[in-house]
Amino acid sequence: MNVSLSYYFDKLTATELYFDKVLVLVTVALISFGFLMVASASLHLGASLEKDVFYYPIKQGIHIILGLVLGGVICLIPIDFWEKYGQVLFFIALCLLVVVLIPQVGVKVNGSMRWLSLFGVRIQVSEVMKLVVVIYMAGFVTRHHDFVKESVYGLLRPLLLLSGACGLLLLEPDMGSAVVILTIAMGVMFLSGARLQQFIILIIGVLVAGVLAILYSDYRTARVISFLHPWDDPFGKSFQLVQALISFGRGEWFGVGLGSGIQKLFYLPEAHTDFLFSVIAEEIGLMGVLSVIVLFALIVWRAFVIGLMAEQLGQRFAAFTAYGLGIWFAFQSFVNMGVNMGVLPTKGLTLPFMSYGGGSMIVMCAAMAILYRVHSEMVALQLQQENKHD
Repeated sequence: MNVSLSYYFDKLTATELYFDKVLVLVTVALISFGFLMVASASLHLGASLEKDVFYYPIKQGIHIILGLVLGGVICLIPIDFWEKYGQVLFFIALCLLVVVLIPQVGVKVNGSMRWLSLFGVRIQVSEVMKLVVVIYMAGFVTRHHDFVKESVYGLLRPLLLLSGACGLLLLEPDMGSAVVILTIAMGVMFLSGARLQQFIILIIGVLVAGVLAILYSDYRTARVISFLHPWDDPFGKSFQLVQALISFGRGEWFGVGLGSGIQKLFYLPEAHTDFLFSVIAEEIGLMGVLSVIVLFALIVWRAFVIGLMAEQLGQRFAAFTAYGLGIWFAFQSFVNMGVNMGVLPTKGLTLPFMSYGGGSMIVMCAAMAILYRVHSEMVALQLQQENKHD
C-alpha cells in the first residue's frame, strides 16, 4: 500500500495539466451566476434568521473557496488512482450512509437525516455517494466489459449492491438522490454496451420499484398528488409548486430585475437552495432561464466529448468516468429545473454549481476537477502518440 501511495504521489505533478477552456469558462460562469442569485435570494433570510444580511452569501463564498481548493488538489491526482481505489471508496461512502442515520451523529433538517457536520460545514452524504457511484461504475464496466454485454447478471450485480445504498437513502428519506444514483449506474452500463432488450427489462423493473416506493409512502404519494393537481390545494401541500409557477409567470422575457423579486420574500420556500431556478426565472426572466440551460448543456456536451476522446484512446475507465459525470450533471440539473417548472414532482435536489449548500458545492467542484483531469490526461496521451508517429 505504501509503495502504491508513493507511486501516485510521484505522479501528482508528472503530467502537465491541459484544461478544457470551454469547460473552465462555463463552470466559472455557473458558480459566479449562482453566487449572485444565492445572494439575491437570501439577504432577507440572513437579516431575519441570523441578524446578518450577508450571512448566507458569506457562507456560500466560503463553500466556493473550499470547493475550489479541494478541486485544485484533485486535479493533481492521476485517474488510475480512482480506478484502483473505487471499490474502497464505495464501501466508505456506504458506511457514511449508515453513520448519518445514527441519532446525535447525523444532522436532521426539515425532518430528513441527510447531513454530517464537519468543521462547521454540513456535508450531504448522498452527494458524496453520487460521485463515488460514478467512479465505482466506471471501474465495474471496465473490469467486466464482456460480462455486462453478455449476461443479465452483469447488469443486476452492481444494481443489487447499489440497492443497499438506495435503501439507506430512502430511510433518510431521500428518494431523489436514490433515483440519481440508479440513473448514473444504468446510464453507464447502457453506454458500456449492455443489450438493449435486457436494459429495457431492467428499466421497467426499476420503474415498478419506484412506483411501489411512492405508493407505500404517504408523503411521497402526497407529493405526486400535489404535483398532478397543484391548484386543488394552493395554500397547503401545493404551496411550494404554486409559488414557483408564479415566479416563472412574473419573470416574463427579461425578469423584474436582479434583487427585485418578491416570491423569495417568504413566499417561495427554499428559494436559495432547491428553488433557486425559480428566483432566476422571476428576476432575470426567460433569458436567464435559457442562459442557465445553455450553460448546463455545454457542460454535458464537453463531458461526453471528453469521454469519447478517452474511449478512442483506449482509456475505458477515464471514458466512463467522463460519461458518468455527464449523466449526473444532466439528470440532476434536468430534475431540479423540471421541479421548479412544475414538470416533475418535488425531489429535493439542488441545482449543481448554483444552489446554496456546502456539501453540494464542494462535491460538485471535486467532480468537475476529476473531469478536468480526464481531459488533461487524454490530451497528454494524444500528444504523446502524435510525437511517436512523428
